[in-house]
Amino acid sequence: MYYFVYITASNEEEARNIAKILLEKRLAACINYWKINSLYWWNDEIQEDEEYVIIAKTRAEKFSEIKEEVKKVHSYTTPCICALNVEEGERKFLDWIDENVE
Repeated sequence: MYYFVYITASNEEEARNIAKILLEKRLAACINYWKINSLYWWNDEIQEDEEYVIIAKTRAEKFSEIKEEVKKVHSYTTPCICALNVEEGERKFLDWIDENVE
């Protein structure tokens, strides 16, 4: 089973740092990140910010470790770290994930 782990970060530096940690620890085979605009509730007010979204491509059993590693370095008190189940995928790509995640 495979997951795309969706994470938001406060800025590009934080996103890149999280990406490098997850790759160096072989918890993900690939990381994508890009700038987004976010609207959300915080302290009973609607907030608007620029953030970065991170997608970590991994095996499902690595989610707990990813969550713990991200929480160690994340600047948010309530970081978004959610697993999206990959129902199907190109077999060669999924095999590549297997080869690169320990």
